Amino acid sequence: MSTRQLGPFSVSAIGLGCMNLSHAYGAPVSSEQGERVLLAALDAGVTHFDTAALYGFGANETLVGRVLARHRDRFTLASKCGMTGVDVAGDGKLVRVIDGRPATLRATCEAALKRLQTEVIDLYYLHRWDKQVPIEESVGALGDLVRAGKIRAVGLSEVSAATLRRAHAEYPITALQTEYSLWTRNPEIGVLQACRELGVAFVAFSPVARGFLADAVHDLATLHDKDIRRAMPRFAPEHHARNLQLLPSYRLLAEKAGCTPAQLALAWLLHQRDDILPIPGTTSVPHLRENMGASDVQLAPALVERLDALINQHTVSGGRYNAQSSREVDTEAFDTAAG
Repeated sequence: MSTRQLGPFSVSAIGLGCMNLSHAYGAPVSSEQGERVLLAALDAGVTHFDTAALYGFGANETLVGRVLARHRDRFTLASKCGMTGVDVAGDGKLVRVIDGRPATLRATCEAALKRLQTEVIDLYYLHRWDKQVPIEESVGALGDLVRAGKIRAVGLSEVSAATLRRAHAEYPITALQTEYSLWTRNPEIGVLQACRELGVAFVAFSPVARGFLADAVHDLATLHDKDIRRAMPRFAPEHHARNLQLLPSYRLLAEKAGCTPAQLALAWLLHQRDDILPIPGTTSVPHLRENMGASDVQLAPALVERLDALINQHTVSGGRYNAQSSREVDTEAFDTAAG
């Protein structure tokens, strides 16, 4: 597979977002299936694996560590802090908490190193900016972790261009991660330009629109009860019905490009700039291999124009997040449709 730069690291152009194996889209897959996907990714040439303390409240880091620790010299490892599971009520039930205090970030990193079975994490993101803590304090703490040899580089997730600039002035930011795809264009407002100016790599999560652009979400009734898409406006029945109307034309463009719908979404991202690194997630080895094939897809300029006109912030119905989740991120919005 072709490679791209993730700060000082040369990684596969398409990485693997490991979240799906433990978190977010319903019941976690079996440990055995998670192992199959991780090892298949490594065999397919993936050298960029992305996890977080939040995913499965530590279970995903544990899985990645158990399966991949013996191959540690073959890939770049990214994880995240600042949003974890905490026993707030003292009843043993973990709930998601955003906490960017330096002491919390240090403790989260120490726990992550043990779960991941590694001496150092290559790229460590602040998963969410805790708006009760100045970004400079949180990033300064991550810089201290670099100096202590616990991590090699600092990243940010779901922040605006203004916050990126503030953070970068405190300590050099290697990568910024946020959602980006044909149907989520928010980074185009200012974040992509700020990344280019500062020399920050851009990592795109949910690059196939949480399965929608893989042509895989037709019947909402099939979503697991705990699937996070059930709380996302774009997958609410009224919005989903309108968004489904985009798919017939999208399928035709994929056929014209000689690829699958998922590969078209990923190829579109790779076409945008050479400093964009998509990290699709999957629980299926065949889907994994399909995703990796997107790096070989070539798109004619005329087809890219048709894609841009078909699916964008004006043609997609519904916001990216619900009101609660929107308050937790620090990203720009085009309009109500873009979320």
